[in-house]
Amino acid sequence: MKRHFSLFVALLVFCALPGCKVSGHKTALPKADEDVVRAQLSSMTLREKVGQLFCVRPEALDPVFQRSSEGMTSYRMQAVNEETKAFAAQYPVGGVALFSHNIDNPEQIKAFTQALHVLPGAPLLGVDEEGGRVARVGGNLNFDVPRIPAMGKLGAAGDPAQAYEAGKVIGHYLKEYGFDIDFAPVADVNTNPGNIVIGDRAFSSNPKIAAPMVVNFMKGLHEEGIAACIKHFPGHGDTVGDSHEGYVETFKTWEELLDCEMVTFKAAIKAGAPLIMTAHVSLPNVIGDKTPGTLSSLILTDKLRKELGYKGVIITDAMGMGAISQHYDTGRSAVMCLKAGADIVLMPEDLPLAFESVLKAVQDGTLSEERIDESVRRVLALKQSLGR
Repeated sequence: MKRHFSLFVALLVFCALPGCKVSGHKTALPKADEDVVRAQLSSMTLREKVGQLFCVRPEALDPVFQRSSEGMTSYRMQAVNEETKAFAAQYPVGGVALFSHNIDNPEQIKAFTQALHVLPGAPLLGVDEEGGRVARVGGNLNFDVPRIPAMGKLGAAGDPAQAYEAGKVIGHYLKEYGFDIDFAPVADVNTNPGNIVIGDRAFSSNPKIAAPMVVNFMKGLHEEGIAACIKHFPGHGDTVGDSHEGYVETFKTWEELLDCEMVTFKAAIKAGAPLIMTAHVSLPNVIGDKTPGTLSSLILTDKLRKELGYKGVIITDAMGMGAISQHYDTGRSAVMCLKAGADIVLMPEDLPLAFESVLKAVQDGTLSEERIDESVRRVLALKQSLGR
């Protein structure tokens, strides 16, 4: 019989496991050997480098699915076929993101992640496992794992140790099933009661409460060898719309963001965040126009890299979301986000078009190879820190 654990019971169960500890935990993943990364980079072709800048759904690599009339949830891609292997040789992506329909049972997901890891490009494997309503593994009753509640409930309790244990619980089972990255925790500060997309996915409407919760959840994941991905920079909590559906904006100034949203991101950066995910949120009082943050060099390079001093991997939110796809074509948006300072293009609508557009942009000088190398170096360093 499958059990549905409360957080309290989950933590009791998990802390009975060998090696569980609350204090003295590491704050970041192991550092990569720069000489090894440099040697890897120098041995790569331009096409191999460009591939490392993409993280896609597994269906994007499956020609069988692409010839099918079924949608992804009906097709349920849950294994690697021979055509996928051949397609991945042509488009050797650096990452694959799995969703609920890709995950059936423990034996299946272990076999699937093992097969994905050895595809050309040696992709890192990510999943949205936040707890609460966003839990691709924890929400599947075929998995006898602790069911972690929404982060808003942890934030209401006000105990960062609970966030650490939640991250550790999730990290433990994700590692067992072959994942490398958890697209969590949500670092947004849920200040707008009309927000329809963040809500209780955020720890709190108070940044001083949210920040230590974000950091401790991240530490719990890292303790288990899973990379945390802090999202959604520079904040999706003070919006009303849903960037999955279309254009979303916040009218805050940068100074106002520094007083609220940046409190959590700055704390995560200081604690060694290995990945930060962008938000497709427009900030007219910061950028000066309606450009989504994901496509803005002011947001990604000037603010996140230079002002906040972030040195890790910047990954976009899914590029097929309405806030991007309704206004920019696949190839153009892929080039724009890399030019703005992103390192990984997440789930473009058309992988071949996006891939070839980036390749062409390097060849015609729109993007320099040096710019590509900066991002590939970060991706390779992340892989090494995760033992991949």
